[in-house]
Amino acid sequence: MNTLIWSLLIAVSTVSARTPHNWYFDPSGDDAGGGDKTHPFRSIQRLNSLTLGAGDTLFFRSGQVFRGELRLQDGAMGVPGHPIVITSYGQGKAVIDGGNGAAIALYKAAHIVLSNLELRGAGRKEGSTESGLVINTCRDITADSLIVSGFQKSGAYVYQSVQIRLTRILARDNGFAGISADGPYGKRDCHHILIRDCRAENNPGDPTNLSNHSGNGIVVGYCRNVLIEGCIATENGWDMPRVGNGPVGIWAFEADSVIIRHCISFRNKTAKGADDGGGFDLDGGVAHSVIEHCVSYENEGSGFGLFQYAGASPWHDNSIHDCSSTNDGLVSAARAGVFIWNSSRDPRQLRNGSFYNNVVYNTNGAVIHYASESEHRGFQFHHNVFIASDSLITGMTGADDVFGQNHWTGVLPDSSFH
Repeated sequence: MNTLIWSLLIAVSTVSARTPHNWYFDPSGDDAGGGDKTHPFRSIQRLNSLTLGAGDTLFFRSGQVFRGELRLQDGAMGVPGHPIVITSYGQGKAVIDGGNGAAIALYKAAHIVLSNLELRGAGRKEGSTESGLVINTCRDITADSLIVSGFQKSGAYVYQSVQIRLTRILARDNGFAGISADGPYGKRDCHHILIRDCRAENNPGDPTNLSNHSGNGIVVGYCRNVLIEGCIATENGWDMPRVGNGPVGIWAFEADSVIIRHCISFRNKTAKGADDGGGFDLDGGVAHSVIEHCVSYENEGSGFGLFQYAGASPWHDNSIHDCSSTNDGLVSAARAGVFIWNSSRDPRQLRNGSFYNNVVYNTNGAVIHYASESEHRGFQFHHNVFIASDSLITGMTGADDVFGQNHWTGVLPDSSFH
């Protein structure tokens, strides 16, 4: 019999044989007490010593601060229909203050629900060294209605996990990213990830990261089957501590079957003299992915980046449609609403992209900018509205790019576009 099915059968039989517990926590309680509502436990340290079972619920008194890292590790398992729930009781949210560490860390846990909590770190420059919510090698986790702030890495971080739902999370004032998901290098073991109705705001950058981008809104990599829907990213990336490749509001790299839809990304930034700082980006190694019905405006980088970096898996068969870009790319190298770049210099590595039914408006730059390194093939631009005050396209277009049924207002490089 399949090992997973067997373990689920054992877990279900365990649920039927035990009565789920409600555990209560209040800073005025007593860790030697019974943990019920009348005699609540006091600390997270007491929680970490509990043996939890399917159907158990942990209630933290709202408006109160609980210090320490809440850990659910091997053996912390609910079952479908009987998850372990961690939430607040009373009016408002309880605060889990992780200090310099994580606030909640899940490792090899399954069927967990986190809701209506505030996770607080010491500050990205004030001692924090971790992410706020860490979901590592887990399955079937829901995190809903959380506020996560003050962590040096990501507000919420998912690693090598399956069936993860992040909904209605406000991630602000963190370093590397508001929300991020990835897995082991070269693999796409992190899959079936939902990020919905979340807001990533003012995540400026990781002060210790001097070799790569930081200050992202929402970023996923080494993933597959990801849906980012109804999310907002704004005012991120302004304090990245280096010059080089930079952050983006909402983007993906080394990923397959990513859908980004009904999202807004605006006024995101990058370090002075650095690259990127854009609204949306399908970056190196992305395949079979879509950005649709999204709005980008006033980002320092391009509204929409179509990028392939040297060493990435091939970028192919991606599309952007029914979106808009307004006055993006006015600070960084993009200088346009749409930016195409390929540092591999191999056109086979950046191929088959579709850009249609979009509106790109730029009063100070171009509509589309092809970098000097932008070799690609099989790109189509059709049924778009392109408006610029001067040049509509800068750089050399691809030899086989197809432009059809577009509306142009501005200066085109020659008469071959229509």
